[in-house]
Amino acid sequence: MVLLAGLSLLTLAACSRPAPEARLRADISAMQAAIQDRQPGEVMDRVADDFSGDGGMDREALHNLLRVQFLANADIGATIGPLDVTLRGDHATVRFSALLTGGSGRWVPDQAGGYQVITGWRLEEGDWKLYTAQWSR
Repeated sequence: MVLLAGLSLLTLAACSRPAPEARLRADISAMQAAIQDRQPGEVMDRVADDFSGDGGMDREALHNLLRVQFLANADIGATIGPLDVTLRGDHATVRFSALLTGGSGRWVPDQAGGYQVITGWRLEEGDWKLYTAQWSR
């Protein structure tokens, strides 16, 4: 009986959705992997329709920027530092540092840039969507 109760609890835990912060962290990790795997569509799946970034960048401009970088660089690297997540209901702010690299595929990247990034996220129909981003060198 105790074994059955334990298995039932494990089954319920496995079926439950992760906490909002854990889901957000997983989404950011998936975006990082999609950048490195050169999958702009996977990145854009997590970007809100009304996205706004530095310099007036909108969602389409972000998508174009990704495509240009993927065409210009055989290898893309995206390394992000620890995430500082602040949740406020169905909104979140995530701060982190990022090192972006690109190159011809040789051992040493041709270009690299370090950034401090602040992003804004909101829950839309149960999914986190990136709706704003600011970055500086």
